[in-house]
Amino acid sequence: MHPVASPFANGGFMRAIQFVGPRKIVLVDDAPQPQPQEGEVLVQCKYVALCGTNMGPYLGDGRWADLQRTSPPGWLGHENIGLVVESRCRGWEVGTPVLAHPEDYNGFAEFIRSKPQGLARLPSDVPDLAALVVAQPLATVLRALARTGNVIQHRCAVVGQGPMGLIFTHLLGRMGARQVIGIDTVAWRLPWSRRFGATDVVDASKEDTLEAVRRLTGGAMVDFCVEVVGHPDSLDTAARLPRRYGRLLVFGVPHNDSQPFPWYHTMANETELVASMGPECMHYFQTAVDMIVQGRVDLTAMVTPRMPWDQAAEAFEMYANPANAPGSLKLTLVF
Repeated sequence: MHPVASPFANGGFMRAIQFVGPRKIVLVDDAPQPQPQEGEVLVQCKYVALCGTNMGPYLGDGRWADLQRTSPPGWLGHENIGLVVESRCRGWEVGTPVLAHPEDYNGFAEFIRSKPQGLARLPSDVPDLAALVVAQPLATVLRALARTGNVIQHRCAVVGQGPMGLIFTHLLGRMGARQVIGIDTVAWRLPWSRRFGATDVVDASKEDTLEAVRRLTGGAMVDFCVEVVGHPDSLDTAARLPRRYGRLLVFGVPHNDSQPFPWYHTMANETELVASMGPECMHYFQTAVDMIVQGRVDLTAMVTPRMPWDQAAEAFEMYANPANAPGSLKLTLVF
C-alpha cells in the first residue's frame, strides 16, 4: 500500500467527523489538516475504529455534555491505522504503515500527527491491514493486566462482552485462568464470548448475575473480576463478584465524575481495587501488534463490520445500540 493523494487535502483541508449535539455527528471536508512538528510524523489514515470511550461524547452524557459542544473536528478518535506521508522524525520513513495514536486525540480525521511513542510499525505485506486496528485496544488491556497480578489457576469474571471485554476474556484464558466467566446483557455477544475463550457465560438480561456466578463457582465467587462497561449497574454487579480479599479491575469509562458504587460492600469484603485508563497504553503498541502478527493471540475476527466513511453516522448509532446491531464488534470506518 502506498500513500494516496487525497482530493480533500488540497489547500490544507481534510475530511473529519465533528460532534454537534447528542447522537448527532456531521462529516466535514474542510477541517484544517494538522502540521507535524519537529519529532512528529503526519499519518494519512486508512482506517479508524470506534471505541466504547467514544459513546459518552457521542451521546452527550454526563461530563461529556459541555465538552461535546466545543469539540474540534476529529475529537476523541484514537484507534488509527495509516501510512506515514510526512516525517520530521528520524527512523520513521514516508510510506511506513503504522498503528498511530493522534497526538491531540483528534483521530476521527483523514490526517493525524503522531510522535514515535504513539506509533507501531505494521508489516507491509499483511493481508488484512484493517484487522490490525485491534492492536490498539489490545495494548490497553495489556497495560491494565500488567498492573493486576497473577491470574494462573484463578477464577475470573468479565462484566461486559463488547470488544474490550472479549479481549480480556481471551487474554485471561491464555494467561492460565482456570475459569473465565463472560457476562453481558446483549445475548448475541455470548457466543462470541465462548469463541474468544470464556469457559462459562451469563446472560444478565435473563438471570441474576450474582446467583449465576455463585452457582458456576460452587459458591466460591471469583478471584478476579474485570468491569468494562462503566455504568453504575454494571459496576455494582462487578463489585459483588469477587470473593473476600479478591480483586476488581475497573476498566469501563464512566460518563459522570460522580456516580453510585457499593463502597461499604467493597470495604467489608476487603476487595483490592485497581482502575486503569490512560495513554500509557502506547508503550504496549508494538508488543500488541507483534502478538497479533505472530499468531500469539487470535483477535482479528472481531474487527467487524468495516463501513465506508460516509456511513459514520450509522456506525455510531450501531455502536451505541449493540442489541440492535448483531455481529457488530470492533466497528471500523474505512477512508
